[in-house]
Amino acid sequence: MSNNHVIGILAHVDAGKTTLSEQVLFHAGVLRAPGRVDHRDAFLDAHPLERQRGITIFSDQAVFERNGHRFFWVDTPGHADFAAEMERALSVLDLAVLVINGAEGIQGHTETLWALLAAYGVPTVLFINKTDRPACDAAGVLAQLKGRLSVDAVDMGGWHGGDLPTGVAEAVAERDEALLDRWLADAYEPAAWLEGLRRQVADRQLFPVYRGSALNDVGVAELLDALCLLCSGGNIPPQNTVLPSLGRKDGVATDSRRYNIEPGIPRSGGNLPPQNTVLPPQPDEAAPFRALCYKVRHDAQGGRVCFFKVLSGVLKPREEFPLADGTDRVNELRLYNGSKFTPIPQAEAGMLCAAPGLSGVRPGDVIGHGGGHNRFHTEPMMAASALWDPAVPVGRVLAALRRLEEEDPALAVSVDERTGGIDLRVMGRIQLEVIRQLMRENFGIEIDFGPMRVLYMETIATPAVGVGHYEPLRHYAEVQLRLVPGPQGSGIRFESLCHVDELALNWQRLIETHVFEKAHKGVLTGAPLADVTVQLLHGRAHLKHTEGGDFRQSTYRAIRNGLMFAKGVLLEPVCRFTLRAPADSYGRVMGDLARMHAETEPPVLDGDRFTVAGEAAVAVFSRYNDDFLAATHGRGQLQYRLDHYAPCRDAEAVIGAAHYNPLADDTPDSVFCAHGAGYTVPWDQVKAHAHCPVEEA
Repeated sequence: MSNNHVIGILAHVDAGKTTLSEQVLFHAGVLRAPGRVDHRDAFLDAHPLERQRGITIFSDQAVFERNGHRFFWVDTPGHADFAAEMERALSVLDLAVLVINGAEGIQGHTETLWALLAAYGVPTVLFINKTDRPACDAAGVLAQLKGRLSVDAVDMGGWHGGDLPTGVAEAVAERDEALLDRWLADAYEPAAWLEGLRRQVADRQLFPVYRGSALNDVGVAELLDALCLLCSGGNIPPQNTVLPSLGRKDGVATDSRRYNIEPGIPRSGGNLPPQNTVLPPQPDEAAPFRALCYKVRHDAQGGRVCFFKVLSGVLKPREEFPLADGTDRVNELRLYNGSKFTPIPQAEAGMLCAAPGLSGVRPGDVIGHGGGHNRFHTEPMMAASALWDPAVPVGRVLAALRRLEEEDPALAVSVDERTGGIDLRVMGRIQLEVIRQLMRENFGIEIDFGPMRVLYMETIATPAVGVGHYEPLRHYAEVQLRLVPGPQGSGIRFESLCHVDELALNWQRLIETHVFEKAHKGVLTGAPLADVTVQLLHGRAHLKHTEGGDFRQSTYRAIRNGLMFAKGVLLEPVCRFTLRAPADSYGRVMGDLARMHAETEPPVLDGDRFTVAGEAAVAVFSRYNDDFLAATHGRGQLQYRLDHYAPCRDAEAVIGAAHYNPLADDTPDSVFCAHGAGYTVPWDQVKAHAHCPVEEA
């Protein structure tokens, strides 16, 4: 059984999360005195940008031992612009502490965090902070927690050892039939109830609630003692969850793979595991080494450092371990405590470790036994184009942005092949400001950005068959694919209906790899393709002339060719919002929401304020913040996050404004060979030249 426990602290911005972390580390003996955000000396906000701005931007960890167990305390960003960084840390947590601002109650980003914790299945303890504030109504906040987060939020009454308070003991008994019988028989036993409490917290059946003031060190020691008791039984398992696809409402895996080994019998296959891999709890050190990379950083010398949680087994320096595309080894293993580290002789199950190198590993990768890749929920809704002095070579700018992308894959840096411009995906304006500053300080490059724009996606409404043929001299490959509309949020999926007697399995797997190795563009605006199942119908290779790159060309052309025949649908991002405003602004705010065609739930009145939740198109809602502040005279609160994609309401205008030429981008044409030379066949004539029989859509 592992004695390592990873505890993360999460909160809406300004809830006092970092202050609470400082107090916890002080009580744990890590710090001689707690730091403060406003004093710019917080232990886990060590980056100059964090101290300058007074917010957490990067997730960092501290390590301490208590009661014979090692705890990894992970402080995460609270600002929504850095939600992707927060989620990458969340993926390795064994337990989370969700901090609530007692003076403000549940805020928009709080509910986003709660949804992510539920999606990952992370056991959670709630801490109502700032109880020293006159505006804090702890009882009212507790009622909010029960009403808006979970009815299983249970006030622990400050318990941190000994007999459970009567109300807590009764709550535990209500969730365990055997304990309930004993409770009714007046047979309370502290050890049995503590074990039941641990089990229920681990299973997310019960969410303990504590309260206090981190700034004044009230309730912090009790919280730390309780966390140690909840973890010490070993019942809080390592993370074990299927990670749903990016930004999807229904959480469907992004790919599905089937190969037709025998006629009419789809079987499991593929040399790559599904992207959304189940990570089983394996704290057994005798099990094969397996770890999840959750963070990549670069040190002061520019060296790459990969951070990972060991899920099972043991790793020692210079030991080989498998990766998706071969094997690798590390020369050094590190244990980080804040910004400093110490070398360690081995990495054990449950530990958060780091290793220099591992150039092919990115956040979300499972390294070691089994391999695989987990994708994250948080997805940017906006994009921006980089602007810089033309005297600076584009290659230098791109290399710098690529290094930032290694640390934050959600940036998805891309180059427009038509214009040579560089685009990146972002969560908001503050993130752009941070990127601008990082480019200046880390790379000496002054960079700016054009206006942020909405990220659209495309799908299809009707099935279509596409053919890709690539046959210049001494090359040959043909691929025939059927594109089928998929359910909302299903991403791109792959399915082979081609028998191995027609095309060898190794070629089929190569085609599958090419389907997933890039983001394919739609033909309406060039936006990324989504929610499509790609079915391999037929394929053909040549015994002498076919090379791997030939199937890349034919697969790309077949997808593009099919899209030209399909009925395209433009998808726009839809956000989930929550706003809270003074009652005297009710009429104007509700009128604004109606004009934006927002779908709202019934408003909730709370004294002299009201709360409204609902959904709206990002294209209109992302511009509402300034108007909302004006309508509420700066007294309102507004939070929103990407919820799902839906057909665009103003598709014709968006498509027209894009001026996109699908024939000038990725080509849907094919290359055939005659008389010893290759020649191009236009997309609408390819099927007539195909070597495989062409099926109906």
